[in-house]
Amino acid sequence: VEKNLKLEEKITMLQQQNEELRARIEQNTVITRQLSEENANLQEYVEKEVEEKKKLSRTNEELLWKLQEGDTVSPVKLPPTPSTPFYRCSSGNSSPAKVRTLRR
Repeated sequence: VEKNLKLEEKITMLQQQNEELRARIEQNTVITRQLSEENANLQEYVEKEVEEKKKLSRTNEELLWKLQEGDTVSPVKLPPTPSTPFYRCSSGNSSPAKVRTLRR
C-alpha cells in the first residue's frame, strides 16, 4: 500500500511536469510563429531596400554618364530672358517650348 501511494505521488508529479512542458512547448510554438512572421517581413523589407538601392545606383550611373556626355558634347545653352520665359510642353514632350507673353 505504501509503495502504491509513493507511485501515485510520483505519477501526479510527472503529470504536472508533463503539463508544464506542454504549456512551454505551446508558448514556444507561438513565439516561433511570431519570429517566423517577423523574419519574413524583414526579408521582404531587405529585398525592397536592395531593389531600391540598385535602382538608385542605376540612376546615379545614368546621371553621371549624362554629365560626362554633356561635358564632351557641351551644347550651346542660352539663358531665358524675362520677356520670353521657357515652359515644358504639357503634351509629354521633354523639350522646352518657347511661349510668347501677351501684353495688355
